[in-house]
Parts: sequence; C-alpha cells; structure tokens
Amino acid sequence: EPPNIISDTVTAIFTTRAAESIADEINISENNIYLPIQKHTDRVHVLESGMEPVVADAILTKRRGVLIGVQVADCVPVLLLDMKNQVVGAVHAGWRGTSKQILRNTIDTMKKKFSSSADDIMVAIGPCIRGCCYEVAGDVRDAVEDATGEGAYCMEKDGKYYLDLSSANLRQAVSSGIPQANIWRSGECTCCNHEKFYSYRYAKGTTGRQGGFIGMW
Repeated sequence: EPPNIISDTVTAIFTTRAAESIADEINISENNIYLPIQKHTDRVHVLESGMEPVVADAILTKRRGVLIGVQVADCVPVLLLDMKNQVVGAVHAGWRGTSKQILRNTIDTMKKKFSSSADDIMVAIGPCIRGCCYEVAGDVRDAVEDATGEGAYCMEKDGKYYLDLSSANLRQAVSSGIPQANIWRSGECTCCNHEKFYSYRYAKGTTGRQGGFIGMW
C-alpha cells in the first residue's frame, strides 16, 4: 500500500479510481486543491500566491493549507517532501516528461529555489504502468534512454520494446543525489490492476484519472 502520510503537518496520498473526491477523503475544501494544466512539459511551477491553474507538469510550494497534486492514468505520479525546508512537490512524468527530465528539473528547482539538500528530500513514486505492460516504439525508448542512461528499466522481448517508467524515474532521482533510502516506490502496475486504477493503455483511450497529492498544514 502507498505510504499515505497523514500527520499533524503533512498529508501525502496516492488515490485509486475509487476516490471520487480527494476533497471529501481528507476533509479539505476544493478551493484549497491546486492542480496544474498538464501538457507533458518539463515546466516546474512554484506556487507562491493565487490558485489560478497554469501549464506545468510539476508543482512546488511552501504554502500551508494548500493540497497540490497531479492526475494520471498510467503516467508516473511522484511526490516530494523536504521537511527541513518545508517544501512539498508533485510531479507528472509520462514518457515525454521522463525524456525531458521533469523529475530532475523539479529536484534541481528545490535545490536552487529553496536551498534544499538532496539528503533531506523524500521521494514517493506512485502506481503507474510498469514494464510488464508498457510496450513502446523505438523512438520512445531512445528518448527516455537519452535522458536517463541505459538501464534495466528498458527491456526487449520478442523484438518489442518495454519501458518501466517507475524505474527510469527512480534512476533519475538517484542520479540527482537523492539517497536510495529516501525513496519509496509502489510495486503496482495500473494496467495490470485496471480494476483498481484507471489505465489509459488498458482502456485504449479516454478514461478517468487517479492522482498523487501532498500538502502541509
């Protein structure tokens, strides 16, 4: 199960398709939930004031009382927390975002903008489509490999390529200096577990969304 952190100061949760409303689930006003307009970019938005959605695929904030999040249906939701400097982050990493190093960009922004140290950053990589189900074309494999370096997250089977985006993002986090001990990762595949999660690949198109959310109080 995901490490849903419900404490006096931090809430972090990965939802499933059963979560009709995150607002009801954790008793927060919908006006205090911030979701970006996701476009598979490498853009990291630092939320300092206001609640107007902007185009971005990662959000960072020091604001309290705001739950930030990303929505996914096979892509990788990643949550970040620096308790020392009181910063939270949420990242949406599909293959395009992964090839643009969106998670690395987010970690770099935490370091530059908030003086975060990699040793203080906790990372949780949520449920997403895994290598068992994620068949991709050669150009997709190449794009992710170019950004991440070669690794076991890329597999070839019967002349077909399969990517494990969770493992690719884990590698990008570690290469950014995040200690392995600071990283939690879900073992669940959204496509395999399509009754529990929404899966774009399984649905072969339009489907619902689950998400990753984090906030400080």
